[in-house]
Amino acid sequence: MPQRRRVFFVSDRTGLTVEALGSSLISQFDAIDFVRVTLPFIDSADKAREAVAQINSAHRDSGKRPLVFSSLVNDAVRAEIDKVDGLVLDVFEKFIVPLEQELGQKSMHAVGKSHSAGNAKDYNHRIEAINYTLSHDDGVTHRGLEEADLVLVGVSRSGKTPTSLYMAMQFGIKAANYPLIPEDLEANRLPPSLIPLKEKVWGLTIQPERLHQIRRERRPDSKYASLDNCRYEVAAAEKLMRQADIPFLDSTTKSIEEIATTMLHEAQLVRRVY
Repeated sequence: MPQRRRVFFVSDRTGLTVEALGSSLISQFDAIDFVRVTLPFIDSADKAREAVAQINSAHRDSGKRPLVFSSLVNDAVRAEIDKVDGLVLDVFEKFIVPLEQELGQKSMHAVGKSHSAGNAKDYNHRIEAINYTLSHDDGVTHRGLEEADLVLVGVSRSGKTPTSLYMAMQFGIKAANYPLIPEDLEANRLPPSLIPLKEKVWGLTIQPERLHQIRRERRPDSKYASLDNCRYEVAAAEKLMRQADIPFLDSTTKSIEEIATTMLHEAQLVRRVY
């Protein structure tokens, strides 16, 4: 049975930054089962003391010291968290102090700079990208397709929608997605509305067996979900994309993050990190 350890992510804002950093570090220890708890908006000494009590309680229950990843700007709040009975790894102590020394300048110590709506231009750009992606999901409209940064194509349930939304929310990319329907597969050509945008088009494919599992959960005992139909559609879609010279990725074993990063890197699109 794998060892279990409690991990707390403590932040004075959303906790997204410290979650990402901490999760990346503990992912290197795959023999341990980490139980994760995020404590956001710990922005006062009173809240910090409540967090310490919760973490210490977890220590008493498990008998093992919790790991505590924190990103706290306020010195008084950080001092309270430092009293916890666990291993505290604070982002600001580990990184900001050396940066201040190297740059010869004190940091702003401003709460929530990494995930805030403080930069109106960047914030508005992301909201615009999300709205665009939602309104161009699953080929619901051709209007404004020329504004897309990227257009994803693939058979139904190959991962187009989650990948598109991830790119919009995480990087501000206007990502439209378009299903390859039976008529497209039979004609063995891209939908006519996408031909002028060919340089922006990327494809997703998936192993037929995995597609069969996904579709069976959605529409069991249907031709749509049958393994034979999934094999046909995947093979036909890959043939179409090769003939159209459309680059495509297999989503079967890749995470959304891997797919998006590969596409954006190879398409040389600017990644705006929010």
